[in-house]
Formats: sequence, C-alpha cells, structure tokens
Amino acid sequence: MAHTEAQKNVGIWIRVSTEDQVRGESPETHERRARAYAESREWTVTEVYRLDAVSGKTVKDHPEAKRMLEDIRTGHVTGLIFSKLARLARNTKELLDFADHFRDARADLVSLGEAIDTSTPAGRLFYTMVAAMATWEREEISARVAASVPIRAQMGKPTGGAATFGYEWKDGKLVVNEREAPVRKLVYELFIEHRRRKAVARLLNERGYRTRNGGMWSDTTVERLLRDPTAKGTRRANYTQTKNPNGAWELKPEDDWILVPVEPIVSEEVWATANAILDERRSRGTRQTKPVTHLFAGVATCGCGNKMYVPSNSPKYTCSKCRNKIPVRDLEAIFKEELRAFVFSPDEIFGHVQAGNDHVKSFEALISSMEAEQKKLTGEADKLIELYQANLLDKRGFGQRYEKLRGRLEQIGEELPQLQAKRDVLKIALTSREEVLTGSKDLVERWDTLEHPDRRQVVEAILDRVVVGNGEVEFNFLYNPGLASSPNLQHASG
Repeated sequence: MAHTEAQKNVGIWIRVSTEDQVRGESPETHERRARAYAESREWTVTEVYRLDAVSGKTVKDHPEAKRMLEDIRTGHVTGLIFSKLARLARNTKELLDFADHFRDARADLVSLGEAIDTSTPAGRLFYTMVAAMATWEREEISARVAASVPIRAQMGKPTGGAATFGYEWKDGKLVVNEREAPVRKLVYELFIEHRRRKAVARLLNERGYRTRNGGMWSDTTVERLLRDPTAKGTRRANYTQTKNPNGAWELKPEDDWILVPVEPIVSEEVWATANAILDERRSRGTRQTKPVTHLFAGVATCGCGNKMYVPSNSPKYTCSKCRNKIPVRDLEAIFKEELRAFVFSPDEIFGHVQAGNDHVKSFEALISSMEAEQKKLTGEADKLIELYQANLLDKRGFGQRYEKLRGRLEQIGEELPQLQAKRDVLKIALTSREEVLTGSKDLVERWDTLEHPDRRQVVEAILDRVVVGNGEVEFNFLYNPGLASSPNLQHASG
C-alpha cells in the first residue's frame, strides 16, 4: 500500500545573478517553474526566498539564507525547490552545510535541473552522497593533521588538546603542575585504599577538591586518570582515533602509539596496583550483553493502533494492549514475499524505462521548440523597437505589430514553466521508480545473505509501518512503483 504524503509546505529559492539576467534568465521564470512543480505534487508554497543579483560564491550570511534556514529549523517549511544546485550554492562547503541542516530537520531539497527530489527514494540517495562527500572532506583534513602527530609526539611537542590533569604545557614541554599533582597522586592512594571509583569521587568532593574546570568529580573521571600512564612517567600520543559513526574515540593498534618519557607523579608500582584492581573488578562485574534490535522494531503496529515489540522472553511481536501476536520469523518471511511484489522482469524494467524516456523526450522537444520561438519573437520585438526609435516605423504600425508579439511572448512565458514542470516531475519520478524497481529485485535475491544491520537499513528505507491485524498483515511502503501489493497475507496468530 502506498504511503500517502501529508500536506507539505515548501519554499522556493531564487538566486539569479546579474550575468544570468543579461542572458535572459528572469527570477519570475524560475519562480513560475518551481510553483508549477509544487502544484503538480500538491504542495503549498508558503515562502519565496529571493537573492537578486547575488553571487553564488557565498550566500550563507545573506539575510534570505538565514531566514530560509530558520524556517527549515522550525518546520515552517519542510522543503525547498530551486532550479539547480548551483543556484543554491556554488561553494561546496556551503552546499554540504545546507544539506546537513535539511537532513537534520527532515526537510527535502528539490533541484529541478539535476532531477533531485529527496522526498523520493532515489532522491534520498542525494543525502547519502552528500554525507559521503562531507566525510571524505573531513577525513582528508584529518589525514593531513594525523600525519604530523607522530612527528610532533616523538619530539615531545603538543599534539592538540589540553594536558592531562596533574600536568601542563610549558615552553612546548609537558611538565608537572605543582597545584594539581598532589590531587592526582591522592586519586591513586584513595583508590588503592577503598577499591571503588565512586568512593574516591565522593571523598574528593567532600574534601573540597574540584576538577580543572571547577566541576565535581565522577567515577568515570577517576577511572580515566587511573588508567592514564602519564602519571607513572609514560605519556602516550597518537594512540586514539575517531572512526565510529557517533564520533567516539577508539584505540589505534599499539604499533602506532608514540610513548614519550615525562616526569612521574606516582611510581610504576602504585600505577600497576591501581590498574590491577580495576582489571579485577571489570572481569568480575561486567556482563557482556548485546541489545537485540528486531527487524521491525518501531514500525510494527497492531490493528488496534498500539506499537508491537518483542519481549525478552518471547519469539513474537506482541501488542501490550490487546495481546495480538505474530512470530518474528513469520513476519520476516511475509515481508520477503511482499518485496517480490516490487520486482519486474529485466524486460519489463527496460520497457518501463524506455517508455518513460520517450515521454521525457517528447516534453524536451516541445520545450526546445517553445524556447526557440521565444528567442525568435524576442529578436523580432527588439528589431521593431530599433525601427521605431530610428523613425522608420510609425507609432500605429509599431503598436499593432509589437502588441501581437508581446501577447505571444506572454503566453509562452506562462506555458513554458508549466511544460518544464511536467518534464521535471516525470524525470524525477522516472529516476526514483527505476532505482526502486531494479534495486528491489537485487534485494530479494540477496535477502538471505544480508547481515541483520543491512536488513534493518532496508526496512527503514522503504517501509513506513507494518499493521498486524486479525489474521492479516498490511505493509505501508514509503514508495509504491504501481504494482499490486499482496493482499491480506495470512499468519498464525497466538
């Protein structure tokens, strides 16, 4: 079943430089084309952001750009239509920043020129590509910085970040901080005595000690300082990296570490004793448990409207309200069969794409013809004006002939954006449908070999929700390529 899009309020972004206007590209033409596209999607245009004669080198500080981003942030508009990406921003960094804002706000970008509409499945790939570009850019910068870290570390120079508690950077060298060092030493002594991190934090706070930033001590801060070998005279550098998607730190291979001797605060024996206690408590008290994320968690809904989840002691999705149930394996098997409803044969896909491309070409031919006529009539109108200004044409003759030309030009000005919008809608829909049709066939064939995280990504990308009723399952897809969905698939409930 196709997902029905709720009422969508969008904005139109118009930036036409002085050079563009000289070439005959008027802001009004861009606006009419965008409005025609919005109308075809049954969207409401609530805002128009105009940046007349503004260079595309940088636009983020322009008042209209700030107004647009604020409207996106607050949800006043949930999409932005523009003629092409270069009109939004020619600066790659600004384009990436804009895309981040839109993705975070769950708002859509519609570029008519590039046939990108992020409200469609194919269009959502744009966000993925933009995220990849941003990651690549960050990694390039990070790689250049990282290359200099080992060299600076071996020289004993700062490699970024503040000195660990108990130390300070002075004249490019890490030295003991006379005010903090006694507290750092006390942390080890209290832990060896009480053997509990929380007890150490509590005692430090009760005695009036504070962290460098003036905050209260916590058990995590205590463990971090206990684990840090700087206190025993060995400073580590180039030993961490941020490779996790959430930006968390993780250790590099030990071969990459740079160890630099510094003045110790505690002896190696004291440091080793404290860390042995930590290791012992961790081996005794840590249970390695991994939360289970079920495939349809968050999208499985009971026919009564209540969410369905899999209790830890059950292999079934269960409604806590009416106790309706369906086995986990059954629901996944039904979903796999439902995916087949999206699949065309290669010949059908080719025929579908070919027919769509032929339709686009017919629109392109009409648009080209109308643009050529527009150019010809504009030239004739310019010649009439020149003749009239040179007194080679009387007022009456000029008026009759010019009025006829002007009427047709106005008509073209109204019809051309409508044709362009129809062409844009068709191109974007065709791109989206082609990807879903070909991609879903591959998904069905590879489904059994996909890892659980990959299957979960598929579910999140194409499925709005699953409604488990009394003896039937209904899948609400975010996109339906026009195929009949398998009706009322049965399952054993209970």
